[in-house]
Amino acid sequence: MSNNVITTGSPWSVFSGPNLGYVMEQYELFLQNPDEVDSELASLFQQFGAPVLEETSSGAQVAQTGDFNKVLAAVKLADAIRAFGHYGADVYPLKDRPLDFSKIEPQAYGLTDADLAELPASLFLNNVPANVSNGKQAIDYLRSLYTEKIGFEYAHVEDQSERNWIQSKIESGFFKQKLSADEKKAVLEKLTRVENFEKFIHKTFVGQKRFSIEGLDTLVVLIDEIVKSAEKDQMKFLQIGMAHRGRLNVLTHIVNKPYAMMFADFAHVPNDYFFPEDGSIEITKGWTGDVKYHMGATYHKPSGLTVKLAYNPSHLEVVSPVVTGSTRAAQEDTSNPGEPVQDTSKALAVLVHGDAAFSGEGIVQETFNYAGTKGFSTGGSIHIISNNMIGFTTEYYDSRSTHYSSDVAKGYGIPIVHVNADDPEAVIQVAKFAFEYRQMFGKDILIDLIGYRRFGHNETDDPTVTNPKTYLIVDKHPTVRELYGERVVNEGIVTKEFVEQLNQEIYGEMQKSYDHVKAVGEEKGHHLEVEILEEVKQPYPQLETGVSAEELKQINEELLAWPENFEPQNKLARILKRRVEALETGKIDWGHAETLAFASILREGNPIRLTGQDAQRGTFSQRHLVLHDKNNGSEWTPLHNISGAKASFSVFNSPLTEAAIVGYEYGYNLENEKALTIWEAQFGDFANMAQVMFDNFITAARSKWGLKSGLVLLLPNGMEGQGPEHSAARIERYLQLCAENNWIVANCSNAGNYFHLLRRQAKMLGTEGVRPLVVATPKSLLRHPLAAATLEQLSEGKFEEVIEQPGLGQNPKKVERIILASGKVTIDLAEAIKDGEGFEKLHILRIEQLYPFPMEKLSEIIARYPNAKEIVWVQEEPRNQGPWKFALEYLFELAEGKKVRYVGRPEMSSTSEGDMDSHKVAQAKVINDALADL
Repeated sequence: MSNNVITTGSPWSVFSGPNLGYVMEQYELFLQNPDEVDSELASLFQQFGAPVLEETSSGAQVAQTGDFNKVLAAVKLADAIRAFGHYGADVYPLKDRPLDFSKIEPQAYGLTDADLAELPASLFLNNVPANVSNGKQAIDYLRSLYTEKIGFEYAHVEDQSERNWIQSKIESGFFKQKLSADEKKAVLEKLTRVENFEKFIHKTFVGQKRFSIEGLDTLVVLIDEIVKSAEKDQMKFLQIGMAHRGRLNVLTHIVNKPYAMMFADFAHVPNDYFFPEDGSIEITKGWTGDVKYHMGATYHKPSGLTVKLAYNPSHLEVVSPVVTGSTRAAQEDTSNPGEPVQDTSKALAVLVHGDAAFSGEGIVQETFNYAGTKGFSTGGSIHIISNNMIGFTTEYYDSRSTHYSSDVAKGYGIPIVHVNADDPEAVIQVAKFAFEYRQMFGKDILIDLIGYRRFGHNETDDPTVTNPKTYLIVDKHPTVRELYGERVVNEGIVTKEFVEQLNQEIYGEMQKSYDHVKAVGEEKGHHLEVEILEEVKQPYPQLETGVSAEELKQINEELLAWPENFEPQNKLARILKRRVEALETGKIDWGHAETLAFASILREGNPIRLTGQDAQRGTFSQRHLVLHDKNNGSEWTPLHNISGAKASFSVFNSPLTEAAIVGYEYGYNLENEKALTIWEAQFGDFANMAQVMFDNFITAARSKWGLKSGLVLLLPNGMEGQGPEHSAARIERYLQLCAENNWIVANCSNAGNYFHLLRRQAKMLGTEGVRPLVVATPKSLLRHPLAAATLEQLSEGKFEEVIEQPGLGQNPKKVERIILASGKVTIDLAEAIKDGEGFEKLHILRIEQLYPFPMEKLSEIIARYPNAKEIVWVQEEPRNQGPWKFALEYLFELAEGKKVRYVGRPEMSSTSEGDMDSHKVAQAKVINDALADL
C-alpha cells in the first residue's frame, strides 16, 4: 500500500485504496459543481475541507479499506439525528404522545453498532468530547443531545452560518451546562412561588377565574431567564405580550406586581392602596375597567431595565403586533430630522402564544411576515408557545393539520426549540440560547414550551367531561415543583425538610399579604370611584393651526429642491413643479396640503410615521413622499430635508396586511405618544380586516385600561362607480363605536380643512385629552378644484367642524330646506348648484366632523333660518349604511319640530352598484332628489 494516506484523526482516515481515489475524484468534481456530488459527501467536504495527503513513516498505522457506502450511511444517520431527533425527544411531560425513532436508528441505514464503532468520532463531531472515542459513542452522544428534554428544528433555516452556529451550540454541550447550587435553590424558590400563588388563589377565592399556569409553571422561569439576559446586555425595555393563561403569575413574578395588589383585585379592594412606595410599578386604569387577566403593568427594575406586560383583550394573538410596534418605538430615536435612528439592542419583544391559537390565528403569520421588513423589524422577537396541548376542549388533532403547533414558523426560517416544561434547567438553557440567538442574528426565534393544563380551561370548567383520557394522567402526575424538589434533594443540594419549609413559608407570606388586604379593605372600604377624565369629556380645545404664508412658501420650495444629480420621472416632475404656482392660484390639492402639514408638524417637533400598503406614493398617485430616480432607482425623501425640522419622518409601504399593521402602529403610538402615527388603508373598507383592533384596542383602551392614543386612520371613501369593495369605507362601523369622546371621526370635503385637522391632532399628542382620529379620505376629490385649498386658508384658517356652502343662504327668510351632508357628496351637490343662483330656498351644511357631532355649531346656523321647513340628510351610501342612522337622533333634536327626511340610496346589502353605468344613474338620482322641488 502507498505511504500516501489521509491524515489520521480526520473523517478521511477511513478511506484507502480505490475508495480513497474515489473520494479524491469526487472532491475535484465538488470544486467544479457541488450539485453533482452526493449530498452527504458534499456535506463532508463542506465540513472538513479537502482530503489532505500526508507522508507516513513505514511503521504508521493505516486504516484498512473502508466501506464507502457505510461511511455515507453513517453521515446520513448523524444528519438524521440532527434533523429528526426532535420526533423522538422526551419533550412531553405526560408522555402521552408516541415518539418516533424510525429515522434515527442505525438499522434504518443498514448499520450495526460494530460498523459505527469502526468509524472515527471526528466523522460526526467537529469538537469531540474527551469521553467519546469512536463513531458508536459519537452517535450515542448526538442522540443524547437531540432526543432528551429538548428537541431542535433548524434544518429549514436558510443561512448556513446560522445553522452552523446553532449546531455548534448544541454539540458543544451548551444545553447540558449545570446550574450552581445557589442557582438551583433560586429555581426551586421561583417554582414554589409560582405554584403556591395558584394554590392560594384557588383555595382563598373559590370559583373565581384566573386561567392558571399550572402545568406550565416553568413559563415564569423561562421569561425570568430572558429578563436576566436582557439585564446583562444592558437593555432598556423588555415588552411582553401574552393572552390570559398564566398572566396573573407573570404579572406577579416577572412584572413584580405585589401579592397584596393582586389579592386586592380578587377581594374587590382597590389595589391603589398597595402600590410600592418606590414608584417601581406603573399601572394605568380606565373608568369602566376590565377583568384581572387582561390587565397589564410596567416594572422599572433597579438595573435600569423596564419590563412591560401589555394590556390584552381575550382575542389571544392580537396583542403580538401591538407589542412589536411598541418595541420598535422604544428602539427609535425620533428627535432629529431624517429617518429615525433605530437601535435594536435597546428593546426586546417577548411574545407568548397559546398552542391552539398559534396555529389557528392568522395574525401570527402576519406578525412573522413583517418581522424582517425595513419598516417593521425589531431585531427579532422571542416567541414562546405556552403549549398545554389543548384548546379549551379541543384536542390537538382537531386544532391543526400539522405535527406541531409551531410548524407555521418554519416557512419564515425561524429556529424552533421544543422543551419539556417539567425540566426547569433545560428551560433555562433554552432561554439563554434564544436570547443569544436573537442578539447574534437579529431574527425571531421560537420556543415551544410543552407542558399540560392541570385544570380546566377556567376554574369553573370540568375537563373530564370532554378530555377524560388526558385527565386520568394529569391527576397522577406530580407538579414541576414536586419533581424539581425531589431532584435537588437527590442531588444533595437541599433536604426534604428544606423543600417543605420553603413551601410553607411562601404560602404563609401570601396569607400575610391577604390578611393585610382584608384589614385595609375593612378600614378604607371596598370601592374607589374611577370617573372619566375631565379632559376626555371635553371636545378638543380651539387651537392655532395656521402656518404663515412665508413659512409655507419656504417649505414648498424646499420640498421641490431635489439634488442636482436626481431625476424623477418626467411626468411626475412636471406635476410636482406645479405645486409652486398652486400656492398663488389657490389650487392646493389634497396631497400637497398634506405634505405641507407634515413639514410644518416636523418643524414643531413631532415625529411622523406613516404606513400603509402604498403609503409612499399614495394609492391614487397623490402623495409622492418618496421620489425615485428614473435612471437608477435611488430614492429621495423631501421631508428629510426641511430646514428647521426638529423630529424624524418615516413612511413605509407595508405588507399586504391590515390587522397586524394597524395593531403595530397603535403599539408604536402608545410608546411614542408625541409621534403623529398614521395608518392608511389602500381602500377604506380594507380596514374590515383590522376590525378586531378597532373593537378591542383603539376605541376602548382608554376606558378599559387607561391607555391614551393619538393614532390616525386614513380610510379612502367615496362612491365613484368602482364597485362594492372600492367605494365605502364602512364609516357606519366607526360611528357605531363612538362613545365617551373615545375618538374623532371626520369626513372632510376640503384639503385646507384636512391640513388643519392633521395639525390639530399633532398639537394634541401627549396631552390627556388626546384621542384617535378616523378620517374618511377622498379619491375623486384628491384633485378636484372645489376641494382645493388656498394659501390664505392654510395660513389664517382653522379646522371647521361645519362648512356652509358658499353662495347659499344669503337671504335667511327664504330658506325652506337645509341639507346636511358629509364628504364627497357635498362636492357633488356643490357642482350641481354652481354659484347658487336659483336655489334661494336651499342651504347646505357640510358636516366635516361626524363625531363628536357638532350640535352647538349646527344649532347656531339653523337658528338663522326661521322659515326652514325641513332638515334633509343626504348621503351617497345606502340607507342602512353611512352616517344616516348615527345622525338621526341628533337631527331630531336639531329639527325642533321641522320635518326630518333622508335622501340617498335605498337599503342595500352591498355597499354599492357593481358597474359604472348603474352607479351614474343611482348617483344622479341622489343629487336630483336632494334638489327637487326647489
